[in-house]
Amino acid sequence: MSGPSSASDREIVSIAELKDWMEVGCKPPERWRIGTEHEKFGFDIATHKPLPYSGDHGIAAMLSGLSQFGWNKIYEGDDLIALNKPDGSSVTLEPGGQLELSGAPLETIHQTCSEISAHLNEVAHVAEPLGQAYLGLGYAPNWALAEMPQMPKGRYQLMRNYMPTRGGRGLDMMYLSCTVQVNLDFESERDMVRKLRVALALQPLATALFANSPFRDGKVTGDQSERSLVWLDVDPDRTGMMPFVFDEGFGFEQYVDYALDVPMYFVIRDGAYVNAMGQSFRDFMNGQLPALPGERPSERDWENHLTTVFPEARVKRFIEMRGADSGSRPSLCALPAFWVGLLYDATALAAAEDVIAAWTADDRQAIRLDAPRHGLRAKIAGRSLHEIGAEIVAIAAEGLARRARLDEHGRDESHFLDPLHTIIDSGQSAADRWVARFSDPWAGDVDQVFDEARLP
Repeated sequence: MSGPSSASDREIVSIAELKDWMEVGCKPPERWRIGTEHEKFGFDIATHKPLPYSGDHGIAAMLSGLSQFGWNKIYEGDDLIALNKPDGSSVTLEPGGQLELSGAPLETIHQTCSEISAHLNEVAHVAEPLGQAYLGLGYAPNWALAEMPQMPKGRYQLMRNYMPTRGGRGLDMMYLSCTVQVNLDFESERDMVRKLRVALALQPLATALFANSPFRDGKVTGDQSERSLVWLDVDPDRTGMMPFVFDEGFGFEQYVDYALDVPMYFVIRDGAYVNAMGQSFRDFMNGQLPALPGERPSERDWENHLTTVFPEARVKRFIEMRGADSGSRPSLCALPAFWVGLLYDATALAAAEDVIAAWTADDRQAIRLDAPRHGLRAKIAGRSLHEIGAEIVAIAAEGLARRARLDEHGRDESHFLDPLHTIIDSGQSAADRWVARFSDPWAGDVDQVFDEARLP
């Protein structure tokens, strides 16, 4: 969940402690919260080019400007690289300058959507005099890797060198993609397992419903989500659908075993990133990490390592859903509503389990490959994602209605799903609508998307 780090510098001496650390995340339903994260591309209004880090009109100027709204500045060396607040929310930079809001842990979709709107309003206020604007798409429509700026963060410098050794599109993921995610709680190990299985199985549906990246290099790709396709050719050691999650007996211990075998990226010591690329956390546990001979990891090291694991849904002390393209303000609110409706209501969770019950590991992998290309037209077990989406969105709406978290106008949270109802009713994703506009009225000029997909 977004919020202050819950890890300490206490040394870990056994693998059992790693499981125990994760299990501390179990909470009773009254303490469940919602943490929403989203990224967006900053661009120069005059040129539609990506923003540099430095300079009077760069990304650092945006961060500095946002500090007027009560954000605290965070530096790495002399460089301003993030902002935070005591409530646990933060604004951070992705490798290519994508601006990310990681929201505070909140109780309702009403609150998280208000938080998103307030943030976007703050960004717009600062951006206008800087000549900046921000784009709500899942993948940069016409930028090349060579023109992307470099953010002054030690973690990204290490990843830039390592990612091309582990897949063909790791740098595309880092610099040219934007996502929206939601972090949700679990009550027990059993509840974690149920939610993680539903989350993994339905990530391809989320990809199809929120597909919003049909362009690459200024052209229509013919696919629905370029962002999701990128993840098929990133590091196979740390990505994918984790089929073992559906094995009998899966729990925290098995997830820890999986994460231990994901090669490391780094260790942070005295504010600096120590290169541990490709090294083993198991060796670290035994004091045999080549990067830090004789040292053993702390809770904070384990927490940092878990942030370098990138499956379609992942576990820390909460579950993080990772399958959707970034998009418009309504879509940024619709994603947490979709997952909260499914996972925070017992009846809805059971209904979602029924939908996915007969799917095999091969089915789930096949739809993971097909959803980014074909969107709602992709099929699993003989049914289209359009058909399944209609059923699942209805289940989510009913779950939100049963939660009965009302705003000041007496509305429950289900109205935040309206963008998804529109997509289901029309059979057209945001990607489909952009492709239609590319032909008419844009006449093949993708540059016009910078005006039409501009946030807020």
